[in-house]
Amino acid sequence: MERHVEVSRQIKAPPEAVWSAITDVTRMGEWSPECHTCSWSDGFDGPAAGARFTGQNRNGDKEWTTEVEIVECVPRERFVFEGVFGDLRFSRWGYVLEPVDGGTRVTEVWDDLRPDNIIQATVQISGVADRASHNRAGMERTLERLAAAVE
Repeated sequence: MERHVEVSRQIKAPPEAVWSAITDVTRMGEWSPECHTCSWSDGFDGPAAGARFTGQNRNGDKEWTTEVEIVECVPRERFVFEGVFGDLRFSRWGYVLEPVDGGTRVTEVWDDLRPDNIIQATVQISGVADRASHNRAGMERTLERLAAAVE
């Protein structure tokens, strides 16, 4: 089972524009095919390590909520967050930005942190058996939509 996926795309926009878009988590639904809405958790209103937000996700007729904590926030370079459930950290998502001639190379990264004993339960919640393939396709679509939004 694949537990790490990376997808990259060159976007014809400066790192500042890409950074502004990806760290405004309230816009996530504009580009993600699975996470349709995000909002900052009480006490948080912007990107910073330790800040939390909630994502509302959908896959067909399956819907679920994910609590998220930002674990790395380096302006115009790295934005990384983890899905959390109590003490369990079950996924890590990140965006790495690299300035390139004519724009920014954006790499979206996903790591599966789920212990083996909960994978079947998460399949029931999301309806996704092959999470790596599903996420790879979603990440490609996300970066395509992000590019359309900022270019």
